[in-house]
Amino acid sequence: MTNPLLEPAFNTLPIFEHIKPEHVEPAIEHILSKNKNIINELLENQKTYTWDNLVMPLEIIGAELDDVWCTVSHLNSVVNNAELHHAYQTTLAHLTEYHTAIRQNKKLYQAFLDIAENPNYSKLNIAQKKVIENGLRNFKLSGINLSEEKRETFKALSVRLSELESRFEQNVLEATDAWSLNVTDVNQLKGLPTAVLEEAALNAKDKGKTGWLLTLEHPCYIAVMTYAEDRKLRKKFYTAYATRASTVEPFANPTKWDNAPVMHEIMKERAHVSTLLGFNNYAEYALQTRMLKKTTDVTNFLEDLILRLKKVAVDNLDELKTFALKNCQLDALEVWDIAYVSEKMLQDKYAISEELLKQYFPEERAIQGLFTIVNKLYGIHVKEVESFDKWHSDVRLFGIYDENNMLCGHFYTDLHARPNKRGGAWISNCKSRMQYPDGQRQLPVAYLVANFSPNRAGESVLLTHDEVITLFHEFGHCLHHLITTVDYPSISGGNSVSWDAIELPSQLLEYWCWEEEALCLFSEHVQTKEPLTHDLFLKLKASKNFQIGLRTMRQLEYALFDFVLHETFSAEPSDKMDIQEILDRVRTKTAVMPTPKFNRFQNTFSHIFGGGYAAGYYSYLWSEVLAADVFNQFKEDHQVFNKEVAKKFVETILSKGGSQEFMDLFIAFRGRAPKIDALLKEYNLL
Repeated sequence: MTNPLLEPAFNTLPIFEHIKPEHVEPAIEHILSKNKNIINELLENQKTYTWDNLVMPLEIIGAELDDVWCTVSHLNSVVNNAELHHAYQTTLAHLTEYHTAIRQNKKLYQAFLDIAENPNYSKLNIAQKKVIENGLRNFKLSGINLSEEKRETFKALSVRLSELESRFEQNVLEATDAWSLNVTDVNQLKGLPTAVLEEAALNAKDKGKTGWLLTLEHPCYIAVMTYAEDRKLRKKFYTAYATRASTVEPFANPTKWDNAPVMHEIMKERAHVSTLLGFNNYAEYALQTRMLKKTTDVTNFLEDLILRLKKVAVDNLDELKTFALKNCQLDALEVWDIAYVSEKMLQDKYAISEELLKQYFPEERAIQGLFTIVNKLYGIHVKEVESFDKWHSDVRLFGIYDENNMLCGHFYTDLHARPNKRGGAWISNCKSRMQYPDGQRQLPVAYLVANFSPNRAGESVLLTHDEVITLFHEFGHCLHHLITTVDYPSISGGNSVSWDAIELPSQLLEYWCWEEEALCLFSEHVQTKEPLTHDLFLKLKASKNFQIGLRTMRQLEYALFDFVLHETFSAEPSDKMDIQEILDRVRTKTAVMPTPKFNRFQNTFSHIFGGGYAAGYYSYLWSEVLAADVFNQFKEDHQVFNKEVAKKFVETILSKGGSQEFMDLFIAFRGRAPKIDALLKEYNLL
């Protein structure tokens, strides 16, 4: 059987239309077996280990494995089905065992030490030294200095954690897809935008039902919570969304989707990993690869922001309650009323709404405008590729070129919500940049994924301003991956960048969604073809910090819960190790409005239980500090399209990937360490 995952891959793109679940396990097993043999040969056949005869060959085989696995992992996220997920889950365990075994290979560790201690080490460039430094660090963080028995324990824990985290994600996906509401009385849907109603009607027709079928896919859920006049409908949706993957109604199915036992075991095993390696808790362990190095650095940062914003959030809520009573006749504001009343208040206060703004952001115009903006900033330009293999009809492919018209890499887009696709928005690697010893260079490729409204009629959908921000955010990540100049895949693009700095390029690009000079380049009224008016821009700008206290306190709650959880949880059973109790305790510091007892937000908190943000959700807020500080450099020069500042940002940060410590890169750009002042100014708190 020919295996499309094993086709010659140098500078070629995956042939998605031919990849089937049955290809996954044989492909991964083949590569793992081949790589193990190569590693053994590298270690056996050298008298003196060097960059050329050991480290670079490891980079090459590591990248070739990643190329295949990234394809599999991506498909599992965007076209999930039982067969593919089973193959993914099985091979994930093998892959985890493989990586752990490499990092626990004493002979390989000694070879890296030999290279680092050899006088010729000083002749290596900065990036090469960073690859070796990272390798030595990773050996230690994988238990290289443990006894053989404890190394085996670490390996078993690593495999188990990968299984649990994958199961957590799958439970969220299946629970979200499982719930829907068939509405036959149009009066219940009063207030919902026409596009949402049309999509719901098509959903019902697809399922052989009459009326409208509403789902928990993000565009539909947000629309119901924001616009539905029927309070009972909002409550029903809030309840369904807040109880996914739990035993609370309507998801009372503990044997199928309940994530409570999964979370508890994840936390127990993470705590076990950290104590095995000599750390007090998992938070300490996680910070070994972060920009902030001490747990007190993180908690002090978060608690400082809480002190600054708690009163602002209380004032925001009081204002909302007053408005709800006066304008919506709601004497008791409930959590399922907040988005609805906030939208009404936004319209009243600024004469602006997302539905009004949507008319100015046809998806295609927003995409092309984004490309125009990055061209004005960085001199790069984007061209669409017409013929390529795709995993879904929505998928598009683009090439990105530098100012000399040299191809830098490619990125796919998959922007619309659908069943069997993970929620949210993200970018992930398809291929990383790498130069082979013979001079040939593999160019990077990225996946840019979102969950905007479905494109049923073949016409471009209209984006909310929030969705435009999401598009810019993810493209910022794309740029980080694609315009890197680092040729070693383990540190090129976003690879090995400190996790609490990884959001900087994405959050930075969001700022151009709030600048009139930029908005004129990507806004175009769907009927008049005119850009956003000056009057509307002023209203939009004025609304930027609308409910900034409530919004930021919500992020602070997530971040503090995550960090306290990973500081508190131990490997030994204890009454104190109750996830709900820890969250409730955090809410006494952060919440300005009671959370319903049935809410099981934590059961779907994929960032920390299924993704890479364990003890790292604070990264979003810390990266906001970095991004505000960087953007302030543009503002200090009074030019949001200042090419000199943009060029310096590319040269000192964006192109460098993980080739240096991120604090050093930031100081190279800004001339000093980050300051929180710029963010506080953006919040109008200074």
